[in-house]
Amino acid sequence: MSWRQLVFALALASSFCSTSAGLAQDQDEAELDLALRLAVLLQSARAVIGAEQVLINDPAVGDKGLSGAAVLARATEAYVTKTGGPPVAEGMDPREAQLVTAMMESITEVMDANAGSINREGVAFKGFVPAVFGRLVTEAFSEKVGDLAQIKVTAPENLVRNRKARPDPWETMVITESLLSPDWKKGEVYSALSDSAGREAFRVMVPEYYTEGCLACHGAPAGEIDVTGYPKEGGALGDLGGVISITLFR
Repeated sequence: MSWRQLVFALALASSFCSTSAGLAQDQDEAELDLALRLAVLLQSARAVIGAEQVLINDPAVGDKGLSGAAVLARATEAYVTKTGGPPVAEGMDPREAQLVTAMMESITEVMDANAGSINREGVAFKGFVPAVFGRLVTEAFSEKVGDLAQIKVTAPENLVRNRKARPDPWETMVITESLLSPDWKKGEVYSALSDSAGREAFRVMVPEYYTEGCLACHGAPAGEIDVTGYPKEGGALGDLGGVISITLFR
């Protein structure tokens, strides 16, 4: 079994499937692999933040031990467990190495930039939830790689809380016509060549589904205000809750 078959048994904080639907034979498998590597690295780091929410929000603890280096080390360990190899290895394609390294640097920088808030004593809820962390990392990544690639954590439009995360028309089409379709195999990744910002790009959409840990903010009852100050969406376990959208420009 390949690492891609092993990696993507995750939903939001844990796993998703790696089989990509409708890929033409001539599509570049290397780009699909790269996109999935970036996704699993982001997810691995985000899972650390999800697992440490109690610690992050403990007002009695100062230094939480969640430096950029510490979080990246834990994310890398999870990545290796899922994929069977390190994020960056000798002999890796230079473009792939550049993009993966940029993701690693973004994870580190976001944690270090938010250390003051995370480690502030006397304050309970810090607002540093996995969704916020993921958005900050993808924004930092996009700034680093310029016109090579973009990553965004988006969702069905009615679930988007931050306007920056709204799906573009192509993403909306994929979510509506494929990922939310009753016929779509749960967890299946969507990939295709498509225009983006006037340029040809290889685009990958990795669906993520609500787990028990997500429902505290996104579950029932719909409309109830969650700890972040947003009304809950009324989602159920296993519902499509988000999508990692990866664009690799050509």
